[in-house]
Amino acid sequence: MHNGGRMRNGGRMSMAGADAPSLEGLRAALRAITDPASGQDIVAAGLIDGIEVRGGLVQVALLTDRAHAAKMEPVRKAAEVLLARLPGVANASVVLTAHNPSQAGAQAAPAVRRAAPAQPAGPQPGGQPGGHQHGPQHGGHGQKAALLLPDVKAIVAVASGKGGVGKSTVAVNLAVALALQGHKVGLLDADIYGPSLPRMLGLARRPEVHGDKMQPLEAWGVKCMSIGFLVEEETPMIWRGPMVMGALEQMLGQVTWGALDVLVVDMPPGTGDAQLTMAQRVALTGAVIVSTPQDIALIDARRGVKMFERVHVPVLGLVENMSFYCCPNCGHRAELFGHGGARLEAARLGTTFLGEVPLVLEVRTASDAGTPIVAAAPESDSAKAFRAVADAVWAKLAGTVRAAGPRIVID
Repeated sequence: MHNGGRMRNGGRMSMAGADAPSLEGLRAALRAITDPASGQDIVAAGLIDGIEVRGGLVQVALLTDRAHAAKMEPVRKAAEVLLARLPGVANASVVLTAHNPSQAGAQAAPAVRRAAPAQPAGPQPGGQPGGHQHGPQHGGHGQKAALLLPDVKAIVAVASGKGGVGKSTVAVNLAVALALQGHKVGLLDADIYGPSLPRMLGLARRPEVHGDKMQPLEAWGVKCMSIGFLVEEETPMIWRGPMVMGALEQMLGQVTWGALDVLVVDMPPGTGDAQLTMAQRVALTGAVIVSTPQDIALIDARRGVKMFERVHVPVLGLVENMSFYCCPNCGHRAELFGHGGARLEAARLGTTFLGEVPLVLEVRTASDAGTPIVAAAPESDSAKAFRAVADAVWAKLAGTVRAAGPRIVID
C-alpha cells in the first residue's frame, strides 16, 4: 500500500497545516472505540481492515457482517468523529466492508440494501431542474445512509464504458457551457485513479479547509473538486476499493458545494466501485453516456447504459465524441472512426441522442492548456457543438418528469 503523498510544492501534504498522522498514532487512537459485540476495542477485536493516509486525508475500513451491520454504524460514526479531531487530520472517512468468507467462516456476507434513487420531480419555477430526493438505503438492515448534497438540484454523471473516448473533455465543457449560460454548476472528478480536472481546468493549487469542510476551487464559473488537487500530478493512487469509495464520499459530503443547479460528475471509465458508490450515496438525476462512433466503443457504451439501468438511474442520452475529423489546414472532413454510430445506438436503446462533437486540434490544445474550448474559443464549431450538448442536457433536466423507481436489493 502506498501511504504517503507529496504536494506539488514538494512539501508533505497536509490540509490541516500539521504533519500527517502516522499509522501507529491512528491505530492507537482507534483503541478508544469499543466493539459492541466483543467488548474489546476495535483494534484488538481485529476489525481494522485497512488504514490509508494521504497527508490530511485519512480513510479507515472496518470489517463487519450481516449480524453486526446495524450495531457497527454508530461505531463507524464514532471512529470518524474521533479521527477528524486528531492533529494533522483535515478529513476522515470510515467505511464498513464485508468479511471475506474465507476469513469469516460460516458467517454470512452482509447484504447491501438500498432504495432505488428517486427521479427528478420536474421543472421548478424559473426553468430550474427538478430537485432530486436523497437518503438511499445502504448498510445492513435497511439502514439509511447519511444525506448528501441536499442543496444540489440535479446530479448528472458523465460516463463511458471504456477509457479513451474523451469523456472528461465532454464533462468539463458541459459544465463550463452550463455555467456560461448562467446556471450554478459544480464539477466533481470521481476518477480517483486517473484525475484529469486539474490539468483541464488550469488549476494547480490545493483547496482550503474551513472547519471540517474543504472549499471547492473555482474555474470558469464552476465549483470544482478532484483528488488531483491534493496530490502531485504524477502520484499514483494505489488504493483498494473501500478507500476509493471513502475518498469519493468525502468529496461528496465533506466539501462545501453550496446551492447548485447541477453537479456534473466526471465518472471513471467502466462499471466499478465509483459507479456503485454514486448510485448508493446520492440520487443521480441521470447519466450522459459518451462514446466514439466505432462498434468497439459502442459495445462498452451499451454496458454503461445497462449498468445505470440496473441501479435505476435514467440515461439522459448519448454523446458521440470524435464524430469526425476536421483538418486544421484545409478543413477537409474525414470520418476516422466511422460516423453516426452513437446516434443509431441511441435510437436502438430508445434514448436521446444529445449531439456529436468533432475531433479537432483546438479541443486538445485548449484542454492541455487548461482553457476549455467553450470558454477559449466560444465561436468555434467545437464550442458550438458542446453548447448544443449542454442545451440538450439542460432540456432533459428541466422538462422531464419521472416516477420514483422501486426498491432494489443487491446481495
